[in-house]
Amino acid sequence: MSDTSELNPCLACGACCKSYRVSFYWAEAEQRGLPAFLTEQVNPFLSCMAGTNTKRPHCAALLRSSDGGFACRVYEQRPAPCREVQIGDDKCLQARARHGLPALPVDGLSREM
Repeated sequence: MSDTSELNPCLACGACCKSYRVSFYWAEAEQRGLPAFLTEQVNPFLSCMAGTNTKRPHCAALLRSSDGGFACRVYEQRPAPCREVQIGDDKCLQARARHGLPALPVDGLSREM
């Protein structure tokens, strides 16, 4: 695991990307520079990250990294719902538990993802 993913486990985990629908106001995708093929229209006002609007979500931006972890290919452009999940918060812990991952100790970790 790289030094970056040790400081920010979100760069290697991927549990929330495989747990939740990531929906946001449609214009946010363009504002953030998200590629159109990574978003889906939900209704006239909302879009979501491709692959997350299913019973078993798996964001299309989530890639398997060479070290066996996961990486978001648009981490810097990720929409607001992705930015709202914080290391060790309820959504993070629920997603990690859903995928059999242990809770993260938040001491010493950056809470800004």
